[in-house]
Amino acid sequence: MAASEPEYIEVGGGAAARRIACLSQAGGAPGLLWLQGFKSDMVSTKASALAEWAAAKKLALTRFDYSGHGQSGGRFEDGTLGRWIGEARAVFERLTHGPQVVIGSSMGGAIALALLKRLMVEHPASAARIKALVLIAPAWDMTEELMWKQFPESIRREVMEKGLWLRPSQYGDPYPITRGLIEDGRRHLLGQERWNPGRPVAILHGRLDPDVPFSHSEALTGNLEGGWTRLVEVADGEHRLSRPEDIARLFEMIGSVLE
Repeated sequence: MAASEPEYIEVGGGAAARRIACLSQAGGAPGLLWLQGFKSDMVSTKASALAEWAAAKKLALTRFDYSGHGQSGGRFEDGTLGRWIGEARAVFERLTHGPQVVIGSSMGGAIALALLKRLMVEHPASAARIKALVLIAPAWDMTEELMWKQFPESIRREVMEKGLWLRPSQYGDPYPITRGLIEDGRRHLLGQERWNPGRPVAILHGRLDPDVPFSHSEALTGNLEGGWTRLVEVADGEHRLSRPEDIARLFEMIGSVLE
């Protein structure tokens, strides 16, 4: 299927049903599953570069848009981590085959970690297909640590009383932060206990990141047991890590876990 022609899968039921747009490239194993960040989409700079790299390496690649993002159905304001993790699981289970390397950027890094941890508990055979994680500035526990705890009391009050606050963004339109997003996020916290991912976790993070501090990834390395985690610092890198040199580093990291 051409990259410009998504296929759709149905996720959820009743009022929660939504159509999820997916792009699949055929290729060899291990396949790659791309999980983008908050308010991003599957044809962003890094995702598109990854598609070209995967094609050159003859590796399978699966991408999709979370509900409320890109070409998928649903309203962004209805989105929660629980919904988006569920969509990632549906795509992983229905559209990918054989061993996979899951690559997550920002919120996608949090979803990659949550997907792995959930499958390890609920479906070990599926979890075994995930051979490694490659994470770019992973925003784990973002709704609590990077949003709620950083908000002043006036913004917390607005979120709780009005149900919505429009967070200014340097990347475009304001981001709607909803009460549902915050409250649901507390059901998916990863930092409450240490755990062993059981496979390599490679992290690329810019030291100058203003959105997800570098210290957030340092804390993650302390939270993951087993000696599986490797953190690579980009000394002059910011959050997106979309410069050609950043993308080259990303491909080096993916290549290292593929080996």
